[in-house]
Amino acid sequence: MGVQKKEAFKPKTVPGNLKLKGENFYRDRKKVQYLNMLKGGRARYDGKGNLLKAAPYQSKEAPTAHIEPNRKWFGNTRVIGQKALEEFREQMATKINDPYQVLLRRSKLPTSLLHDNTKIGQVNMLQTEAFSDTFGPKAQRKRPKLTVEGYDQLVKKITDSEGSYDHKKDLNLQANKRTEYDAARDWYLTAGTSKRIWNELYKVVDSSDVILHVLDARDPEGTRCRHVEKYIKTEAPHKHLVYILNKVDLVPTWVTARWVKVLSREYPTLAFHASINHSFGKGSLIQLLRQFTRLHADKKQISVGLIGYPNTGKSSIINTLRQKKVCTVAPVPGETKVWQYITMTRRIYLIDCPGIVQFSATDTDTDIVLKGSIRTESLLMPEDYIPEILNRVRKEYIQRHYNIDKWDSAEDFLTELAKATGKLNKGGEPDLHVVSKMVVNDWVRGRLPHYRAPPEFSEPLSQSQTPAVGSDA
Repeated sequence: MGVQKKEAFKPKTVPGNLKLKGENFYRDRKKVQYLNMLKGGRARYDGKGNLLKAAPYQSKEAPTAHIEPNRKWFGNTRVIGQKALEEFREQMATKINDPYQVLLRRSKLPTSLLHDNTKIGQVNMLQTEAFSDTFGPKAQRKRPKLTVEGYDQLVKKITDSEGSYDHKKDLNLQANKRTEYDAARDWYLTAGTSKRIWNELYKVVDSSDVILHVLDARDPEGTRCRHVEKYIKTEAPHKHLVYILNKVDLVPTWVTARWVKVLSREYPTLAFHASINHSFGKGSLIQLLRQFTRLHADKKQISVGLIGYPNTGKSSIINTLRQKKVCTVAPVPGETKVWQYITMTRRIYLIDCPGIVQFSATDTDTDIVLKGSIRTESLLMPEDYIPEILNRVRKEYIQRHYNIDKWDSAEDFLTELAKATGKLNKGGEPDLHVVSKMVVNDWVRGRLPHYRAPPEFSEPLSQSQTPAVGSDA
């Protein structure tokens, strides 16, 4: 009787403490629910094949539904006149290319109307002139179509082409064919140009909302990746690009101020000195990133990617923002191998990227080495780069650093330096190879002061013309 009473007053909603059908010692509740999910979703039939229960969303017993008609079906709700379109283009063209203004709700604006589609598709010849009208017994065309109207114009065209013909530029002639080729570059000069490195770069670009292009203050133009800038401008115009002029402690203040003034014409530029304890520009950078989080208020967090040449200080900037060592850093290029995520705040994530080197046909081997993108121990002939270093660095700086008063040539300088440092081989011969690596290493690590001023600004600014380049942190 007691059991029947309990069953009579059994509640309709099953509590969570009761077992499901099939739940036992071997199968818990979660496993039974998973198996029921796999068994479900199928139609049930009897022995004769008649449908007993249809599968979910496949039943034919659903009532017939009607869609309410709307007059918007028969008209285009987004129609714009030619005059209004021209005004829209004039107003937006001045603002959409301004890096200091952000276009909100870009997806809801017809930005595609700003540019005319100049792409010309492939011409279908059969639509222009049918095959039967050109060939066969019913051909309509009796002679080929020429760009000239008569025989006289054809003769004049051939005569003019003969007058402008230069046999020295005709590559089809055997005498003009190239038979000697330049020797292949050494393997270490291709550092930072591998396919793996560029794949890592595009991962960072695709994953970032804000991209910080880190430049070396000693040579900002030489460490710019114009190919990446063009790619971001054409393929990802919704991403924000900002220049970070790092290592400003190695150049005079007026050089930093002038470079900030020049680079700010294209994109926002901040001067920065990466240091955990004594940094410069950290407060301005954090304030800028917080402004980007307000612009992207619809996102839970934003990603900030750092790109640039090797040895420009990308990982050091991340350590400065975090005020502790979260990325491995070294004063040599190529320390970062793969991209990595670092949490700065709850809403800001930083992405570290390996250094990339943009190939340029105008860059010589000396330019590639002196940009600091190659490790010194990989150089086979470091003596070849010493004359350029002596030309770029002031003589008084070299005299003060190496305690050498005078020299006549680069080889004489290396000989005097080898004697002063004791780098000698058997018989007292100076070891020029080891001493050359020492000089190149001092160049890469910033021990030899040098910089490149903007071409239009070669003199220091006056005190009233010097702009603010950042704020102390």
